[in-house]
Amino acid sequence: MPIDPAWLDKVREPIIDPDRPIIDPHHHLWDRPSISKLPAGRYLLHDLLDDLNSGHNVVATVFVECASYYRADGPEHLKPVGETEFVNGVAAMTASGFYGPVRACAGIVSLADLNLGAKVGEVLDAHIAAAPARFRGIRHAGGWDESDEVRNSHTNPFPGMFGDATFREGFAELGKRGLSFEAWCYHTQIGDVIDLARAFPDTVIIADHFLGPVGVGPYEGRREEIFEVWKGEFAELAACENVVAKLGGINMAINGFGWHKLDNPPTSKELVQATGDWYAHAIDVFGPDRCMFESNFPVDKNSVSYPVLWNAFKLIASAYTDAERDALFHDTAKRVYRLDL
Repeated sequence: MPIDPAWLDKVREPIIDPDRPIIDPHHHLWDRPSISKLPAGRYLLHDLLDDLNSGHNVVATVFVECASYYRADGPEHLKPVGETEFVNGVAAMTASGFYGPVRACAGIVSLADLNLGAKVGEVLDAHIAAAPARFRGIRHAGGWDESDEVRNSHTNPFPGMFGDATFREGFAELGKRGLSFEAWCYHTQIGDVIDLARAFPDTVIIADHFLGPVGVGPYEGRREEIFEVWKGEFAELAACENVVAKLGGINMAINGFGWHKLDNPPTSKELVQATGDWYAHAIDVFGPDRCMFESNFPVDKNSVSYPVLWNAFKLIASAYTDAERDALFHDTAKRVYRLDL
């Protein structure tokens, strides 16, 4: 669905704690036609900078794969390296200081098909060579559901992919190179992520977007039931010390809150009222030093503006100490992605 700036502008708020340094550890960049299977529209550097400079003190960001600017030529398995090449150029633009102090794309997470097994090592090495100072890991999305009303991930995953022997053979190549793995799936698949984390305790796994609580299709109207099951499974996941949690990405249409259908976008207080329990539980079981707030822009921009979203995070964080807020907004992301800032 297209982003409507005029609709987002209907809600404007004073910036809370405007000087607090923030690392946004999850955003995308793309330029796609409407015929694409992935989200359409344009969100490139200047669009990102408009959001980063909208009031909060964002000092750096981490880019996460979204099938942008793959190579047109060459071996199929190496085409995703084009995304790293593209994003590393964007990072170099902001590292010049020409666009101000923010360091966009200081960390890069791209795609390598782990279903290649051990052969994926060639792809990982190519990513590293393309951005040796910034490439930090991969996301091979695993979101799959049997319902036709739930859109499966753009990587065309299959049921049980995280437990597949060949996938895990490929996963093992990450640890050999000190790379991290972004786990993105749906709430029905959290057990698969737990098994993966236990099988590879020395590889850092980042759980994206609360691991996808779905609120559409067969899951519509079942939020309280899903939340209770999710709480137990997310606590079990937190017992895996190699896992950290990204807190955000819960305002997508698939989450079922329906923000994009309202006459006005939500305020920060409305966001906290609707989603605050998810954040509180995640921080409780993982601890602030293993959690980081994320924007998931521009995907969540269909529901909320950047200033309002980070205001909501700051309202949530007001219950914690200053040191814990430092972790949630900045320090965890800097450590996990090994950012040289």
